[in-house]
Amino acid sequence: MRRKIKNKKELRPDLVFNSTKVAKFTNYIMERGKKTVAQRIVYDAFEILKRISPNGVFLGIDWDKKAIELAESKLNVKCQMSDVRCYFVHGNYADLPEILKEKKLPKADGLLLDLGFSSEQLNPPAGGGRGFSFLKDEVLDMRYESNKERLTAAEIVNSFTEKELADIIFKYGEERYSRRIAKAIIEERKKKRILTTFDLVEIIKKAAPKIYQAGRRHPAMRTFQALRIYVNQELDNLETILKNINQISKIKGRVLIISFHSLEDRLVKNYFRQMAKDGKAEILTKRPVRPTEEEIEKNSRSRSAKLRAISLL
Repeated sequence: MRRKIKNKKELRPDLVFNSTKVAKFTNYIMERGKKTVAQRIVYDAFEILKRISPNGVFLGIDWDKKAIELAESKLNVKCQMSDVRCYFVHGNYADLPEILKEKKLPKADGLLLDLGFSSEQLNPPAGGGRGFSFLKDEVLDMRYESNKERLTAAEIVNSFTEKELADIIFKYGEERYSRRIAKAIIEERKKKRILTTFDLVEIIKKAAPKIYQAGRRHPAMRTFQALRIYVNQELDNLETILKNINQISKIKGRVLIISFHSLEDRLVKNYFRQMAKDGKAEILTKRPVRPTEEEIEKNSRSRSAKLRAISLL
């Protein structure tokens, strides 16, 4: 399950703004991932606007339509006071090259990509859940946006073959008991359709060994992560933007990516290392920046966060 960052220290703004190589940004893209809340967008935007004012350009993108609309309403006045051109887009960060062209914006001096999602999606208002949490009984949807062309998690667990389910759970959840869980799903859906999060949680609990259930992590965590990633094509989106970084950020531009599980971090790390090997980037974080113990105490969900940064050459 993904977690969010609250503390501004975890974002290490010194990596972006106080470098001797880039004294001041004139353009700055703030990409907060697909699932961040408006409060996070607004907070980071305030910090960024201070550093790109005056005459800067700010672009905020989010897959959560309500969050981006609320952020725009709260930031419009601040943008005008800071003499910064601000753009707010409801969209997918994988489409950033196209968004820049559409808005007639140049390549950016800075890109901040936050792959986390918010507590509000895990703890939504009554009746508003999409099935992200295994601790609440909700419809098993897991789509970040209501795209009819995209299968829901319920459609997947009720129609895919045992092998397909096992492969998804293992590949995207790194679940050691993926085959056992997939088999249990197939057996259960013969009796009735699996439609809610608790339907799926009970199947996983029965399939997982008892010693597994006694661990620190919930036995359903990896399976839910796998389905969410598959439903929303999260790793495909991340790989797309990594391949297109040179279309988004200019030379000497800074790229910071905050990941929250090993699959994301591994993908970012490998791409950054290859870019450095090819002479296309300088790695600014030899090791990923992690939250301090103090930060984790304030926000336990930041525990798994890793920040990596490069400067394009």
